[in-house]
Amino acid sequence: MAAHSVGTATISFGLVSIPVKLYSATQASSAVSFNLLHKKCSSRLKQQYTCPVDNEVVERSDMVKGYEVSKGQYVTFTPEELKALDEQATEAIEISEFVPAAQVDPVYYDRAYYLSPDRGGDKAYQLLSEVMHRAHKVALARYAARGKQYLVMLRPGPENGALVMQQLLYADEVRPQSEVPLPSTREVKEGEIALAEQLVDKVSSDSFHPENYRDDVKDRVLAQIQQKSEGHAISAPAAPVAKAQVIDLMEALKRSLALDGKADATSEAASGGVAKSRKPPRKVAPAPARKVKASKG
Repeated sequence: MAAHSVGTATISFGLVSIPVKLYSATQASSAVSFNLLHKKCSSRLKQQYTCPVDNEVVERSDMVKGYEVSKGQYVTFTPEELKALDEQATEAIEISEFVPAAQVDPVYYDRAYYLSPDRGGDKAYQLLSEVMHRAHKVALARYAARGKQYLVMLRPGPENGALVMQQLLYADEVRPQSEVPLPSTREVKEGEIALAEQLVDKVSSDSFHPENYRDDVKDRVLAQIQQKSEGHAISAPAAPVAKAQVIDLMEALKRSLALDGKADATSEAASGGVAKSRKPPRKVAPAPARKVKASKG
């Protein structure tokens, strides 16, 4: 099924303007959800809002929106005032700066959109994608839409240089890592690092294949729902067998390496050296320049 555009925008790059179309890069959550029903007649229940002071159901026509300025104290707004507070939707993606791609921590990532060139924007679109690809940089920009201003990142995607607009969280929306307790001293030994490197290398791949992963829990639940709808009884799955706990870190690493009969941990690694059987680190070649098709735009 062909993707449907969810909007249009214009990328501002210096004095260059690039009209683009936006496509949602992700789909709505497909998690299995259940509805609340009346036990007596199996009718779906409706949600109601009640006032705890007057102890009565409040209809939507009697609702107003308010902002809590202090405990229990609210400033209320009319629909016209709320509309006046909205950011003007310019639909412009205004690039502020370019930064190395590795400098943007994925913890800031939010929703993602694919961008395609709109009429007359092919050549400029390809130019921006190619220059970011060669420079290994991404663009940070501001994007005003739907009454809000978003911080976004533009980057060349992995396929055909198509641009991806990654919506980012603002700094005050990300909890500082300093709030998380971490070890204050280094206690890991070189021998343990050597074994851990072997284990990482053993289960490493050269690329990411998301199609290799499925939501097994969702598949099981849907199968049981189908079974239940056909009149069959369902039961809880067998409890997973608990793995034997290995207290000693070095021993746990050795056992992990030996799971498929290819244990290559040597006494040299255990004593702090690096095992001879370890693969040398892979050399990553610089990304080649992509061919850019000529365009009449």
